[in-house]
Amino acid sequence: MDAPVVHFEIPANNPEKLSGFYTGIFGWKIEKVPGMEYWMINTKSKQEAPGINGGLMKKMNEGHSPTNYVDVASVEEWSKKVTAAGGQVIMPKTAVPQMGWFAVCLDPEGNVFGLWQNDTNAK
Repeated sequence: MDAPVVHFEIPANNPEKLSGFYTGIFGWKIEKVPGMEYWMINTKSKQEAPGINGGLMKKMNEGHSPTNYVDVASVEEWSKKVTAAGGQVIMPKTAVPQMGWFAVCLDPEGNVFGLWQNDTNAK
């Protein structure tokens, strides 16, 4: 298995208030990304600790649900695999500058998941 879940996103009507909730109950470190409506979530106290980190973002619509991102070698190739298997790509390959690429997909039952490709040259 070479496709682990590497990131999660939690949508919120009020991200700043919700960040206080998660910080209060789990002790997560949550910091707003400068210049973006996005908050990075660090769930681990040590680099080698098990688990993944994530993000908190403004809810885009009432149906916006949490999303798990799967690490893949190529967002383009895995997007083709998704559609060939009966899924859909609802947000095509998009750059996160100097970090990587992502796409958002639906499985055949309508569950949302993301594809993530690390690439520090992404623009």
